[in-house]
Amino acid sequence: MRSGEVSVSTAPIGVFDSGVGGLSVWREIVRQLPHESTLYVADQAHIPYGPRPLDEVRRYAQGITRFLLDRGAKLIVVACNTASGAALHTLRATFPATPFVGMEPAVKPAAERTRTGVVGVIATPATFQGDLFPALVARFAATVDLRAQTCPGLVEAVESGALATPETEALLRHYLALMLVAGIDQLVLGCTHYPFLSATIAGIVGPEVGLIDPGPAVARQAGRLLAARGLASPRQRAGTHAFYTSAEPARLAAMARALVGYTGITRAARWAGDALVEV
Repeated sequence: MRSGEVSVSTAPIGVFDSGVGGLSVWREIVRQLPHESTLYVADQAHIPYGPRPLDEVRRYAQGITRFLLDRGAKLIVVACNTASGAALHTLRATFPATPFVGMEPAVKPAAERTRTGVVGVIATPATFQGDLFPALVARFAATVDLRAQTCPGLVEAVESGALATPETEALLRHYLALMLVAGIDQLVLGCTHYPFLSATIAGIVGPEVGLIDPGPAVARQAGRLLAARGLASPRQRAGTHAFYTSAEPARLAAMARALVGYTGITRAARWAGDALVEV
């Protein structure tokens, strides 16, 4: 290794989402793998991804992946259910040398844990589109009464910091009402923004309903892949972290500080066609 060159093992993990939702996964990566460095990209210029056409989300995901690889990312976590469903297969085919970890609604653990046989899943519209979600249900929850609900407005609530306002609580009560009547005892948080609403959700559904956040499992999978490929950083080192946003850095910095206690530098990147470019 030449002087000043960063070894592959100490290279960063790339993490991206349309906004701050992926921070719910990022905090688990940092908690479980404190020796690993990270690069986080929030594509806030295009938030929310949920209502967008899938081919558009794929283009954004490819542009962000190239941005992260140009900065040395050794593994990429697609910390967005919408982008994972739309683009994960394409990303793996386009960048075959790069290991990817994606998100999927945690239907399997919900089906395993349910006592009533009724499970709820809340997510964005795109998460329920395509083949991934029906395949998960057919594979792991064929005998479960699964209630799926899209939740317009919740991503925007988290992005604005409105985690426990009367308006956000009213939205949640509206979306969860029929699920509660049906008798759910497990609720899958199928968008990475939603774990930041866990306290408000728990207050609505009560202690008898388990909330399933896939973030810890995603961080474990990232650690397993790094170890299997010989890419894990030495455990005696402390990881470093850098954040990028395609919108205003001050906005991301304020939310990252409030949500996960991140106080490092936040940088700007801008879209130039299908390429993301650091400003």
